[in-house]
Amino acid sequence: MTAGNTRTPSAPDGTILDAIIIGAGFGGLYMLHRLRQSGLKAHVFEAGADVGGTWYWNRYPGARCDVESVAYCYSFSPEITAEWNWSEKFATQPEILDYLRFAADRLDLRRDISFNARVTAAHYDEGANLWRVTTASGRTVSARYCIAATGCLSASRLPDIPGIDRFKGQVIQSANWPEQPMDFKGKRVGIIGTGSTGIQIIPVVAAQAGHTSIFQRTPAYSVPARNALLSDHYRKAVKEQAPDLTRQLRAGLIHGNSDLRLRDEEPLPPPLTASQMTTVEQQAELERRWQRGGAWFMFTFADQVFDRQANEVAAEFIRTKIRQIVRDRAVAEKLCPGSYAIGAKRICVDTDYYATYNRPNVTLLDHGTAPILEVTEAGIRTGAGDVDLDIIIFATGFDAMTGALLSMDIRGRNGMPLAEKWRTGPRTYLGLGMAGFPNLFTITGPGSPSVFSNVVVSIEQHVEWIGDCLDHLRAHGMISMEPTEHAEDEWVRHVGEVAGATLIPTARSWYVGANIPGKPNVFMIYVGGVGAYRDICDKVAADGYAGFTLLPTDQNREEVA
Repeated sequence: MTAGNTRTPSAPDGTILDAIIIGAGFGGLYMLHRLRQSGLKAHVFEAGADVGGTWYWNRYPGARCDVESVAYCYSFSPEITAEWNWSEKFATQPEILDYLRFAADRLDLRRDISFNARVTAAHYDEGANLWRVTTASGRTVSARYCIAATGCLSASRLPDIPGIDRFKGQVIQSANWPEQPMDFKGKRVGIIGTGSTGIQIIPVVAAQAGHTSIFQRTPAYSVPARNALLSDHYRKAVKEQAPDLTRQLRAGLIHGNSDLRLRDEEPLPPPLTASQMTTVEQQAELERRWQRGGAWFMFTFADQVFDRQANEVAAEFIRTKIRQIVRDRAVAEKLCPGSYAIGAKRICVDTDYYATYNRPNVTLLDHGTAPILEVTEAGIRTGAGDVDLDIIIFATGFDAMTGALLSMDIRGRNGMPLAEKWRTGPRTYLGLGMAGFPNLFTITGPGSPSVFSNVVVSIEQHVEWIGDCLDHLRAHGMISMEPTEHAEDEWVRHVGEVAGATLIPTARSWYVGANIPGKPNVFMIYVGGVGAYRDICDKVAADGYAGFTLLPTDQNREEVA
């Protein structure tokens, strides 16, 4: 595959582009391709040395996607679909990165991407109706439109634990993993965090390390992946049925529940409510989903994310599985979630996670009995004593949804900082734009389905909506658009109202920003479904971009090159 290109292609200082795209992951790459199709001059700025976005940075051992590979990929290009072959049911990070490199090369995108170019500021110049975008090197480029494809889980964080800097061993952050392979043989390794990242890292590291100490704050609900190699027959069926699969995914149907006969296993039936089933039927369906594997276990019952009793049936099923797998009863109980509903925090998908605690070289230190007090020169001090370590791995998550955007100095009309506008929580219209920030678009921004969906499907929907929108502006002689405050207020209200009918916002999770000290606790995701959301966005466009203010061309503006 082509390695990262660090040259600066066709966007010299002083050039006025049609669009600047921030980020070269799934969203940024497709956005560049879509704008080229419209004849627009666009350029991507990427902080990393290659394409890939989160799949470039998160190269920790065990990293893989928890959405099936044949669904977690582009659908817009028949050529890419025909030429690429996935090897596993759930693709690993290296394979996903290779896929994005392949797509970038197949579409000849690299010539319009600047790598090692972290964007630090984006300021709206109201007089010129341009965005002035500045990188860490001090370079500034201007464009009519600014499109943030920065990802929902790209701003990693370290917890505020005293003493990290004085540790004499090696500190590794999962989201910035060393490029060279790590050797854990004979090492005493501490892993902080048991969310989806930690759950992927722990079995791999524990199989290699001399001893692994796992520091858990809150146990997670995790279900088996049941990963497997894909047969030639299956891959052929996927390609033949790709249009139907795309149609179903875009309508919001779950791949495992689709009616496509891609594997020997039977499609899962449409879920019933728990109350429509006997106890025996409930347990049978939960077992079927557990054996099938994958995150869609959380939708076993139609009312699982709405009704506490139904939710508790599924939650207790997982707790029972944990008690069956983990031989030490005290450890098993510490691994059993009980303080929140299943789905209120991201459900995890694992390979041998719970079984790893049966290894003699693994110790679980739970916050309830052994809270972390500080990092020392030799390791970690807990309320139950000191743990000597050679390596500490922080699998402590992200400043989700807003972190990447707020890490840049984004300023809209009258110099309004985005950080000030979002002081009490993120406010957007459709997750696509913000009042007071003309011609700034966010791909899978706060207030859209984003992380509560197959995010590649949601990315494609946003890219196509933005592309069609910019075509509309040009065709109708419009130079600027931004949401109205009223539309933004109503959308924020609607997102909260839809979420409030579910159990999803009821936990202190990163869905509400609870993992970041001082961050406003506001639920940030539209959970009404990607099909319903697509219909809403399509109607907004069909109604002349209702909820947006469109301004006609200003003849005195700076002309786009």
